[in-house]
Amino acid sequence: MKTKVSILFYAKKTKAAVNGLIPIYTRITINGKRIELSTNRFVEISKWSTEAGKMKGTSEEARSINNHLDLLKSQIRDAEMELTHKKIALTSETIKSKLLGVDERARMLVPIFQDHNNKIKELVGKEYAPGTLERYTTSLRHTIEFMQWKYNVSDIDITKIDHAFITDYEFWLRSVRNCANNTAVKYIKNFNKIIKICLANHWIEKNPFANYKSKVKEVERVYLTEDEIQSIMEKEFKTERLSLVRDIFLFSCFTGLAYIDVKNLTKSHISFGIDGEKWVFTHRQKTESASKIPILPVTQMIIDKYENHPQCNNEDKLLPILSNQKMNAYLKELADICNIEKELTFHIARHTFATTVTLTNGVPIESVSKMLGHKNLRTTQHYAKVLDKKVSEDMRILKDKFAFQEIKLNKSGAL
Repeated sequence: MKTKVSILFYAKKTKAAVNGLIPIYTRITINGKRIELSTNRFVEISKWSTEAGKMKGTSEEARSINNHLDLLKSQIRDAEMELTHKKIALTSETIKSKLLGVDERARMLVPIFQDHNNKIKELVGKEYAPGTLERYTTSLRHTIEFMQWKYNVSDIDITKIDHAFITDYEFWLRSVRNCANNTAVKYIKNFNKIIKICLANHWIEKNPFANYKSKVKEVERVYLTEDEIQSIMEKEFKTERLSLVRDIFLFSCFTGLAYIDVKNLTKSHISFGIDGEKWVFTHRQKTESASKIPILPVTQMIIDKYENHPQCNNEDKLLPILSNQKMNAYLKELADICNIEKELTFHIARHTFATTVTLTNGVPIESVSKMLGHKNLRTTQHYAKVLDKKVSEDMRILKDKFAFQEIKLNKSGAL
């Protein structure tokens, strides 16, 4: 949309001088927003033409004042042209700065990006997880490295960021950094958030992402089968350490909670649900969305087992969970002992809940989505893939239906 700039000269009666002369002001309106500046000229109100926006007559005084107003109008138009040429957003602030001789400081990318990251750092544990800060910190580091590689600079004026910058950055991520498709797309997405901040503040006028398209490739989610879950449940471990890891992992398999959400659970998160049975009531740290999960018998057995554990009592925790790094390291050891060839991580438990535990057993995807704390069904579909076994069971009903039709056809002599 073309920016509309209008200029009006008028005598400001409310600021009449002691000698009765009225100051002449210029009003500049940009897309409906006004700024007013003094022209440093004065006129008798009877000699001012409101309609023409200038002094009446052809006297030397009138010619002098009107020439000055024409010069000011020309300066405003020149400022408008210069800002447009430099691709600086036409606003009341930029026009005013230009006319008053105040240089518009170039806004650089790195300070804006760093300010964004600093705000996230202050809100870690409140609105953001530590992993979010880590991702944006890495994203900023990659952005600086790219600018050094491409332009031999460590920072850039945000008005210089264009479509080519974005596509070259993506190329660098894929080639020099050797990022996989989804990783590269995520870094570009992080960078896009910074661009949106610039757009929202009117620091840049054109969105460099306007014609940019990228697509996250669907990744095959790993999950455990019923036999693999059973193998882990029945295995007797010689160390208390592996028994604890097994129990916490199974707790997640039967609740669908992510590591951080299991870690944050206290006994107060267990309450009675709408059916009079015990449920887990919590909020996901990642999205702050509610998760309400009925407690299955296996889940209750694990809760009961650690009810009086010292760590649970001392730290007001539902379960004595280890660090995420230790959990994942010990899960690999557990997988070897149980002859599970998949690379076991704690997050696989969440996928297992969505597929093997719920969907495969006929739980509707809408219910699964609610228990997982997802805000839309599309997210659940990435986690919960309909298994071949479920397809087979559903199709068996259809086969039986058509088999009955076939008997009817044979009896009638058709086909």
